[in-house]
Amino acid sequence: MTENLLIHVADICHSTRALGPGLRAALWVQGCPLHCTGCIAPDWLPFNAKHSLTPEQAAESLLQDPSIEGISLSGGEPTAQAPALAAMLHLIRSKRTLHVICFSGFQYETLLLRPAESGVLDLLSEVDLLIDGPYIQAQNTGDTFAGSRNQRMIVLSNRPLPGSGPWEFRRMELRLREGSILAVGVPPKDWNPSILHTASQIIPRTRQESS
Repeated sequence: MTENLLIHVADICHSTRALGPGLRAALWVQGCPLHCTGCIAPDWLPFNAKHSLTPEQAAESLLQDPSIEGISLSGGEPTAQAPALAAMLHLIRSKRTLHVICFSGFQYETLLLRPAESGVLDLLSEVDLLIDGPYIQAQNTGDTFAGSRNQRMIVLSNRPLPGSGPWEFRRMELRLREGSILAVGVPPKDWNPSILHTASQIIPRTRQESS
Protein backbone atom coordinates (compact mmCIF):
# COMPACT_ATOMS: atom_id res chain seq x y z
CA MET A 1 0.00 0.00 0.00
CA THR A 2 1.40 3.42 -0.99
CA GLU A 3 -1.49 5.52 0.29
CA ASN A 4 -0.30 8.66 2.12
CA LEU A 5 3.37 7.89 1.41
CA LEU A 6 5.50 10.75 0.08
CA ILE A 7 9.16 11.01 -0.87
CA HIS A 8 10.73 14.38 -0.09
CA VAL A 9 13.03 14.79 -3.08
CA ALA A 10 16.14 16.94 -3.25
CA ASP A 11 16.82 16.15 -6.91
CA ILE A 12 16.56 13.53 -9.65
CA CYS A 13 18.94 12.70 -12.50
CA HIS A 14 17.37 10.54 -15.18
CA SER A 15 20.62 9.09 -16.55
CA THR A 16 24.17 9.06 -15.23
CA ARG A 17 27.29 6.91 -15.21
CA ALA A 18 28.74 8.60 -12.12
CA LEU A 19 26.84 6.80 -9.33
CA GLY A 20 27.59 3.15 -9.93
CA PRO A 21 28.19 0.75 -12.79
CA GLY A 22 26.12 1.02 -15.96
CA LEU A 23 23.70 3.74 -16.94
CA ARG A 24 21.59 4.65 -13.92
CA ALA A 25 18.84 6.98 -12.76
CA ALA A 26 19.52 8.70 -9.44
CA LEU A 27 17.28 10.09 -6.73
CA TRP A 28 18.52 12.18 -3.82
CA VAL A 29 16.19 12.56 -0.85
CA GLN A 30 15.86 15.72 1.20
CA GLY A 31 16.83 15.49 4.87
CA CYS A 32 19.58 13.84 6.91
CA PRO A 33 19.94 13.57 10.71
CA LEU A 34 23.72 12.99 10.69
CA HIS A 35 25.20 16.34 9.60
CA CYS A 36 28.65 14.88 8.89
CA THR A 37 31.48 17.44 8.91
CA GLY A 38 32.37 18.30 5.33
CA CYS A 39 29.09 17.03 3.86
CA ILE A 40 29.12 17.61 0.10
CA ALA A 41 25.39 18.41 0.00
CA PRO A 42 24.64 20.74 2.94
CA ASP A 43 21.54 22.13 1.21
CA TRP A 44 19.99 18.66 1.39
CA LEU A 45 20.40 18.22 5.16
CA PRO A 46 17.25 20.04 6.41
CA PHE A 47 14.07 18.01 6.62
CA ASN A 48 11.63 20.03 4.56
CA ALA A 49 9.08 19.25 1.89
CA LYS A 50 9.87 21.73 -0.87
CA HIS A 51 9.37 19.01 -3.48
CA SER A 52 7.47 15.80 -2.72
CA LEU A 53 6.45 12.90 -4.93
CA THR A 54 4.33 9.84 -4.33
CA PRO A 55 6.12 6.49 -4.85
CA GLU A 56 4.20 6.14 -8.13
CA GLN A 57 5.31 9.57 -9.36
CA ALA A 58 8.93 8.96 -8.35
CA ALA A 59 8.97 5.54 -10.04
CA GLU A 60 7.56 7.04 -13.24
CA SER A 61 10.19 9.78 -13.21
CA LEU A 62 13.10 7.38 -12.64
CA LEU A 63 11.93 5.13 -15.48
CA GLN A 64 11.82 7.92 -18.07
CA ASP A 65 14.96 6.68 -19.83
CA PRO A 66 14.30 3.15 -21.15
CA SER A 67 18.05 2.47 -21.47
CA ILE A 68 18.93 2.73 -17.77
CA GLU A 69 20.33 -0.38 -16.10
CA GLY A 70 20.09 0.65 -12.46
CA ILE A 71 18.80 3.03 -9.79
CA SER A 72 20.97 4.86 -7.23
CA LEU A 73 19.53 6.37 -4.04
CA SER A 74 21.40 8.98 -2.02
CA GLY A 75 20.73 12.23 -0.27
CA GLY A 76 20.19 13.26 2.34
CA GLU A 77 19.60 9.95 4.13
CA PRO A 78 17.46 7.43 2.23
CA THR A 79 16.68 5.27 5.27
CA ALA A 80 14.95 8.26 6.89
CA GLN A 81 12.28 7.84 4.18
CA ALA A 82 12.43 4.05 4.03
CA PRO A 83 8.70 3.15 3.68
CA ALA A 84 8.12 5.42 0.70
CA LEU A 85 11.38 4.45 -1.04
CA ALA A 86 10.70 0.74 -0.48
CA ALA A 87 7.27 1.18 -2.08
CA MET A 88 8.83 3.07 -5.00
CA LEU A 89 11.44 0.37 -5.64
CA HIS A 90 8.79 -2.34 -5.43
CA LEU A 91 6.82 -0.53 -8.13
CA ILE A 92 9.92 -0.15 -10.29
CA ARG A 93 10.79 -3.82 -9.91
CA SER A 94 7.26 -4.80 -10.97
CA LYS A 95 7.99 -3.13 -14.32
CA ARG A 96 11.71 -3.65 -14.89
CA THR A 97 14.62 -5.62 -13.46
CA LEU A 98 17.12 -2.94 -12.43
CA HIS A 99 20.16 -2.99 -10.16
CA VAL A 100 19.70 -0.81 -7.04
CA ILE A 101 22.44 0.98 -5.07
CA CYS A 102 21.62 2.80 -1.83
CA PHE A 103 23.96 5.12 0.07
CA SER A 104 23.40 5.39 3.83
CA GLY A 105 25.28 7.24 6.54
CA PHE A 106 24.34 4.49 9.01
CA GLN A 107 26.23 1.23 9.30
CA TYR A 108 24.53 -1.89 7.99
CA GLU A 109 24.54 -3.55 11.42
CA THR A 110 22.69 -0.56 12.88
CA LEU A 111 20.12 -0.60 10.11
CA LEU A 112 19.37 -4.28 10.73
CA LEU A 113 18.30 -3.39 14.29
CA ARG A 114 15.66 -0.89 13.16
CA PRO A 115 12.09 -1.93 14.07
CA ALA A 116 9.88 -3.36 11.33
CA GLU A 117 7.58 -0.32 11.38
CA SER A 118 10.50 1.93 10.35
CA GLY A 119 10.41 0.34 6.89
CA VAL A 120 14.22 0.08 6.81
CA LEU A 121 14.25 -3.72 6.42
CA ASP A 122 11.70 -3.43 3.60
CA LEU A 123 13.96 -0.93 1.88
CA LEU A 124 17.05 -3.13 2.29
CA SER A 125 15.15 -6.05 0.79
CA GLU A 126 14.85 -4.04 -2.45
CA VAL A 127 18.53 -2.97 -2.48
CA ASP A 128 21.29 -4.91 -4.27
CA LEU A 129 24.32 -2.94 -3.03
CA LEU A 130 24.48 -0.85 0.14
CA ILE A 131 27.21 1.72 0.65
CA ASP A 132 27.17 2.34 4.38
CA GLY A 133 28.70 4.44 7.13
CA PRO A 134 29.03 8.13 7.96
CA TYR A 135 31.27 10.41 5.94
CA ILE A 136 34.52 11.01 7.86
CA GLN A 137 36.43 13.88 6.33
CA ALA A 138 39.82 12.73 7.67
CA GLN A 139 39.37 9.39 5.87
CA ASN A 140 38.59 10.91 2.48
CA THR A 141 41.69 9.74 0.61
CA GLY A 142 40.08 10.14 -2.81
CA ASP A 143 40.68 6.53 -3.84
CA THR A 144 37.34 4.82 -3.11
CA PHE A 145 33.88 4.95 -4.66
CA ALA A 146 32.45 6.05 -1.31
CA GLY A 147 33.24 9.42 0.22
CA SER A 148 35.60 8.08 2.88
CA ARG A 149 37.51 4.86 3.45
CA ASN A 150 35.40 3.73 6.43
CA GLN A 151 32.38 3.32 4.16
CA ARG A 152 31.79 -0.18 2.82
CA MET A 153 30.18 -1.68 -0.26
CA ILE A 154 27.90 -4.46 1.04
CA VAL A 155 26.31 -6.81 -1.49
CA LEU A 156 22.72 -7.66 -0.50
CA SER A 157 21.64 -9.76 -3.50
CA ASN A 158 23.03 -11.99 -6.21
CA ARG A 159 21.94 -9.63 -8.98
CA PRO A 160 25.01 -8.96 -11.18
CA LEU A 161 26.45 -5.49 -11.64
CA PRO A 162 25.32 -3.91 -14.90
CA GLY A 163 27.53 -2.28 -17.47
CA SER A 164 30.74 -3.46 -19.07
CA GLY A 165 34.38 -2.71 -18.39
CA PRO A 166 35.94 -1.39 -15.17
CA TRP A 167 33.86 0.48 -12.62
CA GLU A 168 35.07 4.08 -12.45
CA PHE A 169 35.05 4.71 -8.73
CA ARG A 170 35.42 8.50 -8.74
CA ARG A 171 33.66 10.32 -11.51
CA MET A 172 31.80 13.62 -11.55
CA GLU A 173 29.23 14.89 -14.01
CA LEU A 174 28.04 18.51 -13.95
CA ARG A 175 24.52 19.11 -15.25
CA LEU A 176 23.54 22.63 -16.22
CA ARG A 177 20.13 23.67 -14.94
CA GLU A 178 18.28 26.97 -15.23
CA GLY A 179 20.23 29.12 -12.78
CA SER A 180 22.02 26.20 -11.10
CA ILE A 181 24.39 23.29 -11.61
CA LEU A 182 23.81 19.74 -10.36
CA ALA A 183 26.97 17.80 -9.44
CA VAL A 184 26.43 14.05 -9.92
CA GLY A 185 28.88 11.51 -8.50
CA VAL A 186 31.47 11.14 -5.77
CA PRO A 187 33.59 14.31 -5.76
CA PRO A 188 37.39 14.48 -5.72
CA LYS A 189 39.18 14.72 -2.40
CA ASP A 190 39.44 18.52 -2.19
CA TRP A 191 35.95 19.24 -3.53
CA ASN A 192 34.45 22.57 -2.46
CA PRO A 193 30.65 22.67 -2.94
CA SER A 194 30.70 26.48 -3.03
CA ILE A 195 32.18 26.16 -6.53
CA LEU A 196 28.73 25.22 -7.80
CA HIS A 197 27.10 28.33 -6.36
CA THR A 198 29.76 30.57 -7.94
CA ALA A 199 29.58 28.80 -11.30
CA SER A 200 25.78 28.89 -11.40
CA GLN A 201 25.96 32.70 -11.18
CA ILE A 202 28.66 33.02 -13.84
CA ILE A 203 27.31 30.61 -16.49
CA PRO A 204 23.91 32.30 -17.07
CA ARG A 205 25.71 35.63 -17.62
CA THR A 206 28.15 33.97 -20.03
CA ARG A 207 25.27 32.46 -21.98
CA GLN A 208 23.54 35.83 -22.22
CA GLU A 209 26.70 37.58 -23.45
CA SER A 210 27.32 34.92 -26.13
CA SER A 211 23.75 34.89 -27.46
